[in-house]
Amino acid sequence: MGHHQDSRDSIIPLIDRLNKYPIGLPDSDTLQRILAILFSADEAFVASRFPLQEASIRELARATGWEEGRLEPILEVMAEKGLIMDLSYNGTQYYLLMPGLIGFFEFTFMKRRQDLPVEELAQLMHEYLFEDPDNSMGREMFGSATQLTRALTYEDHIPVESVVTTWESAREIVKTAGYGAIGLCYCRHKKEHLGGRCAKKAPTEKICISLGTAARFMVRRGFAEERSVVELLAVLDRARSLNLTHITDNIRHKPSFICNCCSCCCELLGGVMKGFPDGVAKAPFVLQIDEESCLGCGLCWENCNVAAIEPVVANGEKIARVGEQKCLGCGACISACPTGSLSLSPVERPLPPDRKRDLFTRILKEKKRFSPYVVETVKTAILRKIRPG
Repeated sequence: MGHHQDSRDSIIPLIDRLNKYPIGLPDSDTLQRILAILFSADEAFVASRFPLQEASIRELARATGWEEGRLEPILEVMAEKGLIMDLSYNGTQYYLLMPGLIGFFEFTFMKRRQDLPVEELAQLMHEYLFEDPDNSMGREMFGSATQLTRALTYEDHIPVESVVTTWESAREIVKTAGYGAIGLCYCRHKKEHLGGRCAKKAPTEKICISLGTAARFMVRRGFAEERSVVELLAVLDRARSLNLTHITDNIRHKPSFICNCCSCCCELLGGVMKGFPDGVAKAPFVLQIDEESCLGCGLCWENCNVAAIEPVVANGEKIARVGEQKCLGCGACISACPTGSLSLSPVERPLPPDRKRDLFTRILKEKKRFSPYVVETVKTAILRKIRPG
């Protein structure tokens, strides 16, 4: 196990390194306890020396001052734990340090594992994310104008006159990804270890989709199971039958996941409901309710995953009304309406960044932090031309 008591000397530099990511981890005693469980002292040191881009073992040997033979078994264990991602390009193995969120926090609960005290970790992570009186993690996660994730609309509820691009369609994202897998829902799995269950009875197993390079790593390391396009589309259909909301990377080019989220378990949607209405980038639609036909039955607000619909009294009758600022435009509530009173209307939304590096750079600029991505990318490219690997 990675738990160790006298680890402050390795944990503090690790936190400093993790806080170079667009979404960092504000320091606290709780965070230090989480990291001391997840990282051994050696792993924390190695992680603290990682560059911002992927690195070969030769580059990591230079960064740490350790021999490659000493690094290899440590990197292998870190990849198995989901602390780093190992990738192969042109015959060379590279390693990438995962951020905390979205990253190794999620990977911790994407396996049924015996190597970690998962009940303790679940409680610590819950305290860190939701019980901080200063809400520092909430501000870190959701405080920029550009968000890390975005909602996707149910295509069958899109108005016929609206044109949806490939990057706005969950089904098209799956079809064009090239490789996909399914795995445990981190949020529901963690909630199980806190003694809770999903109010929608959504599954924990085989419900969240990973795509592309990330999916290949997750399959190889036992975090997910490979699935065909047809099987992944069936997962989307299952999610829609449960009125779950599709959440993906807030980028246009090759998103790496589609999570199928509920209001009671999902930490991203929980952030929207706990004071960050723009915490997930919205789809280019907003819900419309026909108040003439609305029965006020409550099924729509029960099935809204961000509590954007609420009952009101109009002309002496209870009806549903939507809060447009909070509505994600996902359409998850529409099929619950027995009178067909719900529909989507197109609205203008900011264009998502093209790629993940563009997303990270934009978030860092919005947070008024120095953006090291361009500098380090150029530096790494130059060094690799001089001394490959």
